[in-house]
Amino acid sequence: MQEFQCYFHDYFVSFGISEIAAKYLNMLCLLLILLVIIYITDFITRKLLVNAFISFSKKSKNSLDDLLVNHKAPRNLAHIVPLIITIKVFPIVFYDFPHFEGYIVVLLKVYGIILSVWIIRSILKTFESYFKTLPRLKDKPIDSYIQVAMLFIWIIGVAACLAVVIDLSFIKFFTTLGAASAVLLLIFKDTILGFVASIQVAVNDTVRIGDWITMEKYGADGDVIEINLSTVQVQNFDMTITSIPTYALISDSFKNWRGMQASGGRRIKRAIVLKAKSVHYLSDESINQLMKIQLITDYLEHRQKDIISFNKSNNIDKSVLINGRNMTNLGVFRKYMLSYIQNHSAVNKDMSIMVRQLEPTPHGFPLEIYAFSSDKRWENYEYIMADIFDHAIAAVSYFDLELFEYPTEYPNLTT
Repeated sequence: MQEFQCYFHDYFVSFGISEIAAKYLNMLCLLLILLVIIYITDFITRKLLVNAFISFSKKSKNSLDDLLVNHKAPRNLAHIVPLIITIKVFPIVFYDFPHFEGYIVVLLKVYGIILSVWIIRSILKTFESYFKTLPRLKDKPIDSYIQVAMLFIWIIGVAACLAVVIDLSFIKFFTTLGAASAVLLLIFKDTILGFVASIQVAVNDTVRIGDWITMEKYGADGDVIEINLSTVQVQNFDMTITSIPTYALISDSFKNWRGMQASGGRRIKRAIVLKAKSVHYLSDESINQLMKIQLITDYLEHRQKDIISFNKSNNIDKSVLINGRNMTNLGVFRKYMLSYIQNHSAVNKDMSIMVRQLEPTPHGFPLEIYAFSSDKRWENYEYIMADIFDHAIAAVSYFDLELFEYPTEYPNLTT
């Protein structure tokens, strides 16, 4: 290169070009040659390194090397060779213009820092994709961890670039930057909150990717598809996407349905409201009629025997029905629904099953069915619950009970 430098300079001078013009032309020619060398070197290095990685990845059973190629880590590493050549050769190119050398050194240092950050980014992205393939880490917020690491890398990289540009040592630059920490905290408030929230979410196992969560404040009701440093992405059941700030998972309340999905069933908890005036004691004739209902035949027979025995042993006057022990249509209906649910094929028999009265309201007596469906899938769960209540509503009339509902017919209003 030194010989080329003298050759081009002497060649231009021989044509009668002035000394200063010959120096500029000589620099441009050497710069052009350097750019060609850099391009060829970069091209060859990239081809060799990328092909070597591809060949190795085909022979290897590990997916990590394939991911390195996909995230262009070998391609970015190949740029180091042209950078080294440039650092070694550029003093010769700008030999006649030493005042340019300082600017070129700064540009090369900045490029070297950015290239280093880009290489680290490729490696981190590779590990992010690799960790997501591991079954034990599939539901962890890997994106958040990688984003935190990248945030620190970019902060250090940008700080190093600024320190190089203003010709200040890296440590002194950060010391000076500490004075503006209050402003930085204000600027990166959401990022810092998200970082802290990500750690708490991961440590406490509050939310995992794939969890079904409900957060009314943000209109979220669906599956978590991504957890990163700043937001949690939730795909709602209407296929829309809701973004929730990560720190909201710590500061606000939400419902995570993971416990239900991991359990043996999904809870059914719904009530029908019965008119209070339709509740009454059952006469012997009514009991005999209800004995035709197979699910409660045995219950009625045993219950009736116990009641008759008690009333006789205590000389109860049964000329008035309220005296002594009696059965009510509401109580028998409650027992019938309990037997029906216990015999329902879609109800988990190993979990709680209840048919209970709730506190009376101005509308009547709520009778609540509390059970768990074996099938936890939403559409099947809704079908099972509807099937149970279809039967309950239709069965009410057999027990001489009435459902409460507001009047649907009104007299004509006249003015």
